Amino acid sequence: MTNHKNWGRRMRLHRLIAILLLLESRGRMKAKDLAEALETSVRSIYRDVDVLAESGIPLVSATGPNGGIALMEGYTVNLRRLQGDEVVQLFLTGMGMPAGGSGETSLLLKSALLKLEASLPAPYHEDIRTAQRRFLFDATPWWSGQAAVPYLEILRTAVWRGRKITADYLKVNGEKSLRKLQPYGLIVKQGEWYLAAYCERAGEVRTFKCERFTAVTLLDETYAIPEQFSLQHYWQHAEQAFVQTSRAREFYPVVIRTRVKHEQMLQGLEVMNTGSDGDAWLFTVNMYDYSSACARVLPLLVHAEIVGPPELREYVSNQVRMWDKMYNHSKAT
Repeated sequence: MTNHKNWGRRMRLHRLIAILLLLESRGRMKAKDLAEALETSVRSIYRDVDVLAESGIPLVSATGPNGGIALMEGYTVNLRRLQGDEVVQLFLTGMGMPAGGSGETSLLLKSALLKLEASLPAPYHEDIRTAQRRFLFDATPWWSGQAAVPYLEILRTAVWRGRKITADYLKVNGEKSLRKLQPYGLIVKQGEWYLAAYCERAGEVRTFKCERFTAVTLLDETYAIPEQFSLQHYWQHAEQAFVQTSRAREFYPVVIRTRVKHEQMLQGLEVMNTGSDGDAWLFTVNMYDYSSACARVLPLLVHAEIVGPPELREYVSNQVRMWDKMYNHSKAT
């Protein structure tokens, strides 16, 4: 029973923080509006309000058209001590953009969390400390470390403050270019940071991978983002264009022949077509390009034959002959 109560408290913790934030920023709110904003029931809101009231936070409730739940007039909780940048960092963290380990944004987040913790009922303080000890978010891949983004703090500042930057950018082909940019927004996609910015030299908004910036200087010049610009719409269109271009550029169909429909063998492969020649299954899979295909087909040879394309079949044939020569030589010696 104790474990069940502890779990219930932890599940409610985020709602208590949210209720305090909403009442601080919006003033009086009806329970129904709080419930809709927090995607919970009105009954749960009233229970949460009772918990906050029992902890000593003076909340008042009134009925009628102008009624609702509010903090007692003249009373402010510690949330008012939150600075604007701290609130922004809380918001970004909630969106899945966690702060780095030692930068300015990390300090802002820690400061905000300490102030929030002081505003919560005492029983929840230990829950926060327990969660910090027992839960760890690690977005770093196993086999390749997370790419360093050394200028992320400057880019965040430029986006938030509306300041222009000059930047040295390394293109995919290794070419370097100096650009003057008006940062419109930052996007995180699968742990990688991208900057949407108006490039003054190109005269249009472009997407830059943040890890490819080799130098960034924050300028005193400011700019205004056009009112009609939407970061969400821009990124949606940019994603679609990228996927279409990638599919057109990275298309390399490989035909595999096997006598057994081995599902584990096909796991992780982009199967485009399935057929049969009467004696065996024929699978056509996209391996994107020749070099990628060379690396991916070798483990398949245990169960399958590579039918095409011809240059890939020739590569496999040469590889098998090399193996045969190597092992026969080892046996002879």
